[in-house]
Amino acid sequence: MVKGHDIYDATAGVETAARQAGIAARGLRNATADRKNQMLLGIAAALEAHRAQILDANADDMRRGSESGMARSLLDRLSLTDERIEGIAAAVRHVATLPDPVGEVVRGSTLANGLVLRQVRVPMGVIGMIYEARPNVTVDAASLALKAGSAVILRGGHAAASTNAVLVDLMRQAVADAGLNPDLVQTIDAYGREGSVALMRARGMVDLVIPRGGAGLIQTVVRESLVPVIETGVGNCHVYVDRAADLQKALAITLNSKTQRPGVCNAAETLLVHKDVAATFMPQVLAALADKGVTLHGCEVTQKLAPAGVAVVPATDEDWATEYLDLEMAVRVVDSIDDAVAHIRAYSTGHTEAIVSEDVAAIRMFMREIDTAAIMINTSTRFTDGGELGLGAEIGISTQKLHARGPMGLTELTTTTWIVEGDGHVRK
Repeated sequence: MVKGHDIYDATAGVETAARQAGIAARGLRNATADRKNQMLLGIAAALEAHRAQILDANADDMRRGSESGMARSLLDRLSLTDERIEGIAAAVRHVATLPDPVGEVVRGSTLANGLVLRQVRVPMGVIGMIYEARPNVTVDAASLALKAGSAVILRGGHAAASTNAVLVDLMRQAVADAGLNPDLVQTIDAYGREGSVALMRARGMVDLVIPRGGAGLIQTVVRESLVPVIETGVGNCHVYVDRAADLQKALAITLNSKTQRPGVCNAAETLLVHKDVAATFMPQVLAALADKGVTLHGCEVTQKLAPAGVAVVPATDEDWATEYLDLEMAVRVVDSIDDAVAHIRAYSTGHTEAIVSEDVAAIRMFMREIDTAAIMINTSTRFTDGGELGLGAEIGISTQKLHARGPMGLTELTTTTWIVEGDGHVRK
């Protein structure tokens, strides 16, 4: 692979990749669902058969990441193990079992004049992915794009360069073994940041760009891209414990939402507790969070309710707005559900918000008043995930309101075509 040294080299390289991807995507439009599934099963088998090679490459990336001082949350996302590789392969196999969205009739009718209408799902074409330190996304994005009938161009960042190179090579070989064009899966990592810029400017050759990563990366792509973008979300997620909450449920949900895997976008960052249950619940939950190694940032009431030996740092406005992606959490006691809703409206990024309550009226009010991609009722924020919701692997969590919102699976990676059939009809 030729390494680009400036924007001109990168532009030429990315445009070549995009043209190749476009040709390959046109060929994939004619592939049957069985053919695409065969290709995906081949990818899953290749990942498992070459796990030692993948782990060696990942160890190289992890070493470089540690030496450069990469944050603990990013190192966690970067890390692959036997178990994680098995999980990635299982997700690919699950995608192969899902119904093919291509060709699905969204709606149809026959007009009074005899014209027959159908709105049909068709592939996007060429999808660009820009992400960082997440080798699982390399496979998730490719498998979903391929099943949805599109080619994918991957820009995975220097942190996972060694791992991604191996993964892409394995997938390209599996695509070729299935009798399809390996240019359906390409990487432009060799062109660095200039490659990302070129991908964002390849309007007319790339049909969609999806960023996945931190707030800085996402906003840069949204701001700079000439290609249409689906904005995936920064997750400043909240858990609200209502006055009518079952406090045992609330404790388990809070701990799972924060500590099960803190470095991901659906982990909770702020806990809001109604004042009527704060005296009972707060000492329990603060002690349990501290026992899990969580650094706590709390309001004045939270600090007063903290049990002996549990440190609570005074919370600032910045804390309420922070996606920690680590074992840190902001905690606040609120006077009412209205105050909880107002706090969430002020600081939410529109990803996932949770309420713990046994009061149907409170739950309904929360559902009406909170505008977000996912609302969790008496369950963990960690369920905002394509795999957990039965969509197979996901390409990201969309926090925008156009076309796709929430976990993006196969359907969200298609567009539609109107097919109008007549019998010599002309408009008068």
